[in-house]
Amino acid sequence: MSEIPDHLEYTPEHEWLWRADGVATVGITAVATAQLGDLVFVQLPDVGVTVTLGKVCGEVESTKSVSDLFSPVSGAVTEINQAAVADPAVVNTDPYGEGWLFRVTVTEVGPVLSAQEYRSLTDAG
Repeated sequence: MSEIPDHLEYTPEHEWLWRADGVATVGITAVATAQLGDLVFVQLPDVGVTVTLGKVCGEVESTKSVSDLFSPVSGAVTEINQAAVADPAVVNTDPYGEGWLFRVTVTEVGPVLSAQEYRSLTDAG
């Protein structure tokens, strides 16, 4: 069973977000990292770029496959996690902490799932 923290929101595409003061921190879930395997490359949107809700904004590559990252929000990217870019393994080992991917000043949030809804969707709980 993968860890699904209750304080986060989730998407069916296996992204998580945490919102505070108009800024969302975005990452991928432990369910996603388990499915992908060991990550070897992370491509994130540039700081200052506007990401669009539901649209591809980057990708993660593992020893098994390449997967698109979909933005769960619209807004301007304010920060990317350089540590995850430099060492993608941190996303595998700590997807909800040190493995976060990027932060966005939010202008729109799409439909998100609660932790319980995400657990039901993924059979992770």
